[in-house]
Amino acid sequence: MPSKLLIVDDEPSILVSLQFLMTQSGHEVYTATSGEEAIETIMKVHPDLILLDVMLPGIDGFEVCEIVRLNPKWRKTKVVFLSAKGKEEDIAKGMVLGADAYITKPYANKEVVETVAGLLGGEE
Repeated sequence: MPSKLLIVDDEPSILVSLQFLMTQSGHEVYTATSGEEAIETIMKVHPDLILLDVMLPGIDGFEVCEIVRLNPKWRKTKVVFLSAKGKEEDIAKGMVLGADAYITKPYANKEVVETVAGLLGGEE
């Protein structure tokens, strides 16, 4: 059974390219363009992993991560930040909030694929 991934980014070009990349890697992919939409999707599909931008309209990625980590139902859900916010304090904040990884933009597709595979136990 393929892993369920949720990609959350408000930039259409990033969303489309990540969706293609993750689908090619054999994952069942869902997308959201805001923090609120991400929470709704998480409640519906219970993704195995979330690729999450920090800068989103409405609820930001940090808040989404915090909401996910506070819900016992989603404790096993992996969270990977993909963000242009690459300062040490941004990365530290993401990790303190419970992210499993933090990748800064621009990123190499290979890095994203390898990170996702590693967190999902090498499934591809």
